[in-house]
Amino acid sequence: MTASTYVARKPGPDGNIHYTEEENAVWQTLMTRQLNCVQHRACNEYLTGLARLDLPRDRIPQLDEINRVLQPATGWRVARVPALISFDRFFELLASQQFPVATFIRRREDLDYLQEPDIFHELFGHCAMLTHPAFARFTHIYGQLGQNATPRERGFLARLYWFTVEFGLLNTLEGRRIYGGGILSSPGETQYAFESDKPEFRPFNMLDVLRTPYRIDIMQPIYYVLDSLDDLFAIAGMNIMAEVHKAQQMGLFAPTFTPKQTAV
Repeated sequence: MTASTYVARKPGPDGNIHYTEEENAVWQTLMTRQLNCVQHRACNEYLTGLARLDLPRDRIPQLDEINRVLQPATGWRVARVPALISFDRFFELLASQQFPVATFIRRREDLDYLQEPDIFHELFGHCAMLTHPAFARFTHIYGQLGQNATPRERGFLARLYWFTVEFGLLNTLEGRRIYGGGILSSPGETQYAFESDKPEFRPFNMLDVLRTPYRIDIMQPIYYVLDSLDDLFAIAGMNIMAEVHKAQQMGLFAPTFTPKQTAV
């Protein structure tokens, strides 16, 4: 895991994180831009959760503000973490229904793309979905599985997380809609997923998902699509590790992109 060029902000003596005027301005820019971008593209469950969170437009919220909504809704909380954490810590937090949030925000020169998740990605992209019981349950089970998995098993589990929590799409009566935070927090990925003829949209199949390579530094060539967010309840109830072991035996699909070391 490479070192981050960002440093997470720590609370002051009053327990609050005091962001600079520029940091709050970046938040405001991201909020304004992405709220416009996800209209008629995000799933209704996400928009309902976002309304419940009522994120401020003009400043970065304190994590306690998020917890006051999440905890009564599904029992989840957000937890302040450094810019990068170990996989052990990541799975430990999810298993205890705590979603890790690095308390820094991208610089203006990184407005369009940031490889590591900042506070905008985590709060705007993921926390609204954590108000939904199916998404919350799936993420909890995922954390529990990851805690006990071997490093190789975690590699396969990472693909499940990538193609659901980060880059998942839904079929709805209104058409294809987003629930994955990696799309929801990225104007470029949102537009690409809806306006480009380049990506391939595949129906969700557990073994296929576990066997599909991805890269973190490109627009996604493949998205997996659920028919309902409640399908995540069924996925959480599957013997996921048995599917992981099948995928290990079968091996990965050939990548649909130019491979490099960041492919997993």
